[in-house]
Amino acid sequence: MRSSSTSLRTRLAALCAGVAATAALIAAGGSSAHAADTPLRDLAAAKGKVIGTAVTGSKLTGTYGDLAGSQFGSLTPGNAMKWESVEPARGTFDWTEADQIVAFAQAHGQQVRGHTLVWHNQNPGWLTNGSWTSAQLATLLQDHISTEVGRYKGRIAAWDVVNEPFNEDGTYRTGLWYNGLGTDYIANALTWARAADPAAKLYINDYNVEGVNAKSTALYDLVKSLKERGVPIDGVGLQAHLILGQVPSTLQQNIQRFADLGVDVAITELDVRMALPADSAKLSQQAADYKAVTAACVAVTRCVNLTVWGFADSDSWVEGTFPGYGAATPYDAAYAPKPAYYAIAEALGGTTTTPPTGACSATYSVVSQWNTGFTGQVRIACSGAALSSWKATWTYGAGQQVTQAWNASCTQSGAAVTCTNASYNGTVPDGGSVTFGFNGTWSGGNPVPTVTLG
Repeated sequence: MRSSSTSLRTRLAALCAGVAATAALIAAGGSSAHAADTPLRDLAAAKGKVIGTAVTGSKLTGTYGDLAGSQFGSLTPGNAMKWESVEPARGTFDWTEADQIVAFAQAHGQQVRGHTLVWHNQNPGWLTNGSWTSAQLATLLQDHISTEVGRYKGRIAAWDVVNEPFNEDGTYRTGLWYNGLGTDYIANALTWARAADPAAKLYINDYNVEGVNAKSTALYDLVKSLKERGVPIDGVGLQAHLILGQVPSTLQQNIQRFADLGVDVAITELDVRMALPADSAKLSQQAADYKAVTAACVAVTRCVNLTVWGFADSDSWVEGTFPGYGAATPYDAAYAPKPAYYAIAEALGGTTTTPPTGACSATYSVVSQWNTGFTGQVRIACSGAALSSWKATWTYGAGQQVTQAWNASCTQSGAAVTCTNASYNGTVPDGGSVTFGFNGTWSGGNPVPTVTLG
């Protein structure tokens, strides 16, 4: 750090000495106050529901594992049970991650939703590139279902047997299975799955079928027909990959009409994506959306499971799939609960608590300043509560820019700055404190940031 004038630097430092402001602090899921809240899985159980999450097996340790095990009553392998994962080469099987997830669930008293047996996507190249007769294709499919379902017999509560069979207009999706076997591939897959594990609930799962529309009506007609034919079908999965502010107004009506057919309904892959960057207004709308979906499920007796497709933004598929969109899950990338988490809890009949006012606070100060730059510091202190992770946010009012940070991960979008704990300093004990620092630039003025909640 250099200054063109020592006296100027001294005067500016003196001018800024003692300047401090309370920055927004959002306590993460590990705070002592949050830990006292009733876990989502218990709230759901009290309503006769199961709340679940998709998981990645390799991440089931540390904070991710703690939250996955404590907050959710069921786990869905995000990719570990798909055909390309379990049989990447014909006759060569890899059950490592799938077994890991099942074992974790058993250790934590959780159900497992198997996902997925028959799909047009994520199939191994040897299967999709092969030249098969209809008889050969049927044998391959039956063997796959019998092998996978049979391996986990008695340990899987429900299977997404058939995934995404319809186009948006309600016609059948063409592809390997439809082209090779016709529509009967669906009934046959369900029948083979029932034979492999008579106790597991069997589902058909699809997206954009949350409201009443052409696609969901095609699914409704299929399920009705299967029931009439005596084909084993126990449930319908509504994926619910939603866009901010677009929860279908007919969601509850649609859930109810499937339930009236005599099948269970599950919200299987819920997330609510938004255009980035996230802000308080978007997070508030997202919370309302999560609450509306949860409430619709709660209102229908046969809506038995609500599963979020990854519970933390750091484990979400959205940003890699929908450029410019993200922040779709109930927890942020640092595993701090977002407003959506509390909205789910409230829709399940729970009440949430936060640390007592002033129990944990973040204080912003300018440590030194020179002609074009400054060094800032934030001190996070707790008295009457404790944190296991934290996030501090503020908004600059004069164009300041953070250029470097230490002891925290800081990002800036426009005037808004968000800083989350490093891996080693997330814990703030009752009566303790942590600090992090940063360098920044300023021009014309460096006023105290406006206090906001991120």
